[in-house]
Amino acid sequence: MTTDSPTPDTGAELLPIATPARTRAALRTLIRPDRGLALTGLGILVGATVVGLLVQPLLGRIVDIVADGRPAGDLTLPVVLLVAVAVVQGLTTMLGLTRIARLGETVLARLRERFVERALNLPADRLERAGAGDLTARVTGDVARVAEAVRSALPEMARSVLAILLTLGALALLDVRFLLAALLAVPVQLLTARWYVRRALTLYADQRVANGAQQQQLLETIGGAVTVRGHRLEEQHTERSAGRSRKAVDLTMRSVNLVLGFYGRLHIAEYIGLAAVLIAGFWLVRDGAVSIGTATAAALYFHSLFGPVNAALVLLDDAQSAAAGLARLVGVTDLAEQPEPEAGKPTAGKPEVGKPEAGKAAPASVPRQRIASSEAAVTVHAVSHAYGPGRPVLHEVSLTLEPGEHVALVGTSGAGKSTLARIVAGVQQPTSGTVTSPAGGGSAPAGAGEHPVVLVTQEVHVFTGSLAEDLRLARPEATDADLRAALATVHALDWAEALPDGLGTVVGEGGHRLDPARAQQLALARLVLADPALAVLDEATAEAGSAGARVLERSAEAALDGRTALVVAHRLTQAVAADRVVVLEAGRVVESGPHDELRDADGPYAALWRAWSGSRTAAPHP
Repeated sequence: MTTDSPTPDTGAELLPIATPARTRAALRTLIRPDRGLALTGLGILVGATVVGLLVQPLLGRIVDIVADGRPAGDLTLPVVLLVAVAVVQGLTTMLGLTRIARLGETVLARLRERFVERALNLPADRLERAGAGDLTARVTGDVARVAEAVRSALPEMARSVLAILLTLGALALLDVRFLLAALLAVPVQLLTARWYVRRALTLYADQRVANGAQQQQLLETIGGAVTVRGHRLEEQHTERSAGRSRKAVDLTMRSVNLVLGFYGRLHIAEYIGLAAVLIAGFWLVRDGAVSIGTATAAALYFHSLFGPVNAALVLLDDAQSAAAGLARLVGVTDLAEQPEPEAGKPTAGKPEVGKPEAGKAAPASVPRQRIASSEAAVTVHAVSHAYGPGRPVLHEVSLTLEPGEHVALVGTSGAGKSTLARIVAGVQQPTSGTVTSPAGGGSAPAGAGEHPVVLVTQEVHVFTGSLAEDLRLARPEATDADLRAALATVHALDWAEALPDGLGTVVGEGGHRLDPARAQQLALARLVLADPALAVLDEATAEAGSAGARVLERSAEAALDGRTALVVAHRLTQAVAADRVVVLEAGRVVESGPHDELRDADGPYAALWRAWSGSRTAAPHP
């Protein structure tokens, strides 16, 4: 179960935050596979702590020997035992903390993997409503906070709690009245912890939200710097950034004051407890109930609690901050979890980039023939979508793509073309309606089983690494020959082999820079390697500009050869080459048919064609 995040003054609908109960359940799920490691580590720490508790009685024994005026030789045994205790405790503590640290790192890695996996599957419209800053803050700040707690707070907390419990037990063994005296500090400590926790969780959650809003503003200001300067909006954006920074700083100062008050109350508890134990020791020694050495051991036991108690309570600071971060991470993983579709129930599909089953598709280097079948490759039935209440984009759109058919989506800006493309690809779930494709004898989600779907948009990403590694994202087992064949298919092999290290050239951030046209060809080559039955291109040639348009259109045509394709046409030359043109207006299909037929029909497409062809120095001829 999750709750909505507090909404900052950005107007964004932030990603949800998991409830405390849900966060604890998620943490148990993460730890469950390593229960054995957890129990072993805790067991070793218990043994180390028990051995360490022998220090105080041995020191008390030394005090008794000196107080009784016994020979110096009697000190040999307790001193040797003290050395042995130090060695054994040091080794066992190191071993136990190592196992706890390994547990923490394993759980942290599992959390990161799950978060990244689920974040990649978040609905596109949900991310748009939240803004990039919120997700960025969770990926960076919250993950870092949880990681810090796992690496430092978790081992120290485990050690401190064990030391507290076992030391109190040792006090009771000396004399239960020492334990009762020590417990006088507990009410102050509990009240301090309660006072702190009630304020800290909300404060740290607000701090995370403020940091997310601050990052969102910085992303918008820096990312849109050209527009900001062009409209002379520097002052407004600077003031917004400063305002959100002031809010973040104010929350940080409140957290500092909270921690200072927390420490002050802890010191009061320490003085109360130590004074009570010393007074109890004085009365017990005077009455002959215990020796001076025993009273000394009791005082040392309580003094030794200062470190563990303070550490445990102080770690509440890290624990609360980490809990707030973990709740934000779990909120994302829960949001991304979608229920499994019921067998045979039509639903919008989820994209799957992968390799077709052996023998079911021709190699990437061999052009495939158009598929002939009586069954539709994809059926879109009464699909509607809205980006929030009162913001409809699609209205009961129905569309059928036959196997091997190339369909071009055209329309004015805002007609809903990209939204429909993402829904067909399975990247985005529709508000209502279904997208289905036949798999075997029944109906199954688009993008499932033998019908993988690949979406290529105009905003492609070149991943950091060698060119070969970037290509193998689509098919990890592909050979170098497969990679060259895919590049040759999209007419990119010549420039790829001309790179300094050929396929081994490092591209992406910090590597060889690829211009937009080559980056798009790389994405199309990945499509060829993935070899999907259905390809969706959302203005995939738009970023190249006029100079690279013809090259990219040839590359796209070659990549789509032999497979079903839905193409959001940036240029109407793509519509001319398509088997069928579908025209969208205000989220509705208003025309559908071959280019020639629609051009001569004097409808919306004909108007688009006249406007487009009239803007060219020489109108393309079909």
